[in-house]
Amino acid sequence: MSTIATICARGGSQGLPGKNVKLLLGKPLIVYTIEQALLCPEIDYVFVSTDDQKIADIAKEAGAEVPFIRPETLSTNTAAKLPVIKHLVDWIVNSGVEVTKIVDLDPTSPLRNVSDITACINKFHDDVDVVITGYIADKNPYFNMVEKSKDKGFVLVKSLKNKVTSRQQAPEVFAMNASIYVWSIDSFKLGLFDGLVLLHEMPRERSIDVDSLIDFKLVEILLKEKMSNVKC
Repeated sequence: MSTIATICARGGSQGLPGKNVKLLLGKPLIVYTIEQALLCPEIDYVFVSTDDQKIADIAKEAGAEVPFIRPETLSTNTAAKLPVIKHLVDWIVNSGVEVTKIVDLDPTSPLRNVSDITACINKFHDDVDVVITGYIADKNPYFNMVEKSKDKGFVLVKSLKNKVTSRQQAPEVFAMNASIYVWSIDSFKLGLFDGLVLLHEMPRERSIDVDSLIDFKLVEILLKEKMSNVKC
């Protein structure tokens, strides 16, 4: 009975080419996530799925297992993530590992803490189908998010019977940060929202997902600050 970490990292990226191996304070971006997984006491194995040999070599050197180079059909810009995880998990199960929990960690979210991973795993129980992570959204669909309407130009994304006139009156909403997902081996087939979903809240400063150069620069600044505070 094992808890595995899955880390899915493509070689191609439109927003920031080569981002998974781009040096962040002297260390490839993906290595931060691998090291966090290895430091998490609840995780038994750390696996990386990639289509890129350079990423595979860096991941192995960092201590992760890379059992194969991902097929091209699962490596396009439009390839969904869940089939990639399933492809990796199927291989792991077929190799003889008795998987009970799947913890997926996005390699472009290096600011998470190991304690965030542990909290997500601990939040998962028999009645839960998936645990996700997110932060309190800075925009609210009940107050200041709009969408185009065929009849009325632009309207609020969501409306209530009693009009919301301030952000404080609006229901609290969260933005997913795609940092951590936890499933059981059985609930994984339900995907994200077809079962009971729980959310582990993370602060905004640990929720940046590197998708562009601006994101990378912000993460670099915050990581420097984080490392400085640790040293103090």
